[in-house]
Amino acid sequence: MAECPTDIINELFLRLRATTLVKCRAVSKPCFSLIDSPEFISSHLRRRLETGEHLMILLRGPRLLRTVELDSPENVSDIPHPLQAGGFTEVFGSFNGVIGLCNSPVDIAIFNPSTRKIHRLPIEPLDFPERHITREYVFYGLGYDSVSDDYKVVRMVQSKPKGGKKNFGCIEIKVFSLKKNSWKRVCLMFEVQILFIHYYYHLLPRRGYGVLANNHLHWILPRRQGIIAFNAIIRFDLASDDLGVLSFPRALYTEDDMDIGVLDGCVCLMCYDEFSHVDVWVLKEYEDWKSWTKLFRVPKPESVESVDFMRPMVYSKDRSKILLEINNAANLMWFDLESKSLTTVGIECDSSFTADILVSSLVLGCKGDPTKAQRRKDQMMPKSNKRWDGFLAKGFKLKL
Repeated sequence: MAECPTDIINELFLRLRATTLVKCRAVSKPCFSLIDSPEFISSHLRRRLETGEHLMILLRGPRLLRTVELDSPENVSDIPHPLQAGGFTEVFGSFNGVIGLCNSPVDIAIFNPSTRKIHRLPIEPLDFPERHITREYVFYGLGYDSVSDDYKVVRMVQSKPKGGKKNFGCIEIKVFSLKKNSWKRVCLMFEVQILFIHYYYHLLPRRGYGVLANNHLHWILPRRQGIIAFNAIIRFDLASDDLGVLSFPRALYTEDDMDIGVLDGCVCLMCYDEFSHVDVWVLKEYEDWKSWTKLFRVPKPESVESVDFMRPMVYSKDRSKILLEINNAANLMWFDLESKSLTTVGIECDSSFTADILVSSLVLGCKGDPTKAQRRKDQMMPKSNKRWDGFLAKGFKLKL
């Protein structure tokens, strides 16, 4: 069989999902070298982001991870939990196909569910006793810095000494760089420092996870009646490693129940009337606070008693609908922007699961080395002197 040009092979591979490409690495040394090359990994990710192909829903349970194909919800895959330590493992972000995992503030990893590649972060001790913190006083964030082409993890920990009611002991902010494989301390600017002088922020589950937009991670600091007067939004600049404040409409300063998310690359705010509806605001132009717009209102579904949590996840391909997670992954619904109606996606899971969007990518690379891959190839296929014969041999099928 005639040798197939490399550029055609490259184009074929770019169309495949990451899980298939992991298997293709074992076909031959040229396949291995191509798929593992930084240029191919970047091109493959860029195509996924531009076309929206092979998007998945990541279902996150306390002890189980599961992926569901967005276009084919019947296709479900369980993923062995790589950081399970017998307790509750948090998933604190998903971006470019990698997710953040943590068992505690000193046991953190980033993981690619498609390739099963994990990178455990070096242990970074806390500046104060661990007994002085609880899960509700810790912020996490996973982001990609497009300026330095680096993945970063942000950890913010508030200390609450025993018996303390209003004042916290201290706050520590550190950022991890995957390129450097090291942590560094972040010093607070005054405008942010004053937010933490008198009070600590008690975060509901999942609301301490940063959302990424415009090269910044964002968290909402919620007001607490009688303790904290106003809501605030802080943002971490992944390029400069600075923590600042994001402006938003004054009408929302005193909202009693507000959350933050990202939709189509834009920061959004969800304002809850738990027994009636949720209003969604979007910041259309990032540096212009006047561009905040109330985009739509989602009525409470009849299938739930109240809306305690809602997050817009992704637009449908024709942009007529938005996928919403309401309370948990058992209530994944498409919201029709024109009719204002809700349709259940139909994914079976219990209320302990939460959801996120996952891109099929090769980021972080794959497990294994060329020698092992070649040995597996020799066992599976007849020997050939032709460079690409093994890949295009009779009986090999590409699932596009």
